[in-house]
Amino acid sequence: MSRRLVSLTLDTLEDLPRSCRQCVYWELDPVSAERACAAGDPGLEKEAWVSQTLLEWGSCGKLAYVDGMPAGFVMYAPPAYVPRSMAFPTSPVSADAALLMTAHVVPAFAGGGLGRMLVQGVARDLTKRGIKAIEAFGDAKFGDDGDDPGRACLAPADFFLSVGFKTVRPHPRYPRLRLELRTALSWKSDVEYALEKLLGSMSPETLLRPVRPAPATRSMS
Repeated sequence: MSRRLVSLTLDTLEDLPRSCRQCVYWELDPVSAERACAAGDPGLEKEAWVSQTLLEWGSCGKLAYVDGMPAGFVMYAPPAYVPRSMAFPTSPVSADAALLMTAHVVPAFAGGGLGRMLVQGVARDLTKRGIKAIEAFGDAKFGDDGDDPGRACLAPADFFLSVGFKTVRPHPRYPRLRLELRTALSWKSDVEYALEKLLGSMSPETLLRPVRPAPATRSMS
């Protein structure tokens, strides 16, 4: 099973789930979002937002593929690019953080670590750009509003906690959570360090040569 992570572009935008491809919950303020939906094609607004953010700020999303199939995605941007970010009781996002707007893993691929892989991809990207942290508005009661499609644009608070986020402003429904990027990057470095330590204790000859049993020794009587 091959897994790869790619940046969101106007080309890969088409690989988002259809409901997400047509959603402008985060990209527009509530009134503008309602107008876009009433006009009948919010997908155009979504594409315009991605295009503008890519041009002005840079990469704003990651997609994960498993054996060539789109399996999950995250979207992120500075809060200034995300009008909806001011509509939460736990707003605003901290000045030194980017906002992780939404995260989704296709149910068929859930439980395989793709969520952490996506968050780590975001962490690597933002660290290179001098950003110190990611924040997110979690939904502590995810799934309770079955009749409210907008709530599907939030990720469960438990998901963020499971990948290393910490609560910085509690709320019974919409806690604001934060992940220091150096913490996210240490996940991989810890594993790499352990592997390098193991390999470093073995010479190249040992790595390439098959292990042979030691010759039997004759006991002295």
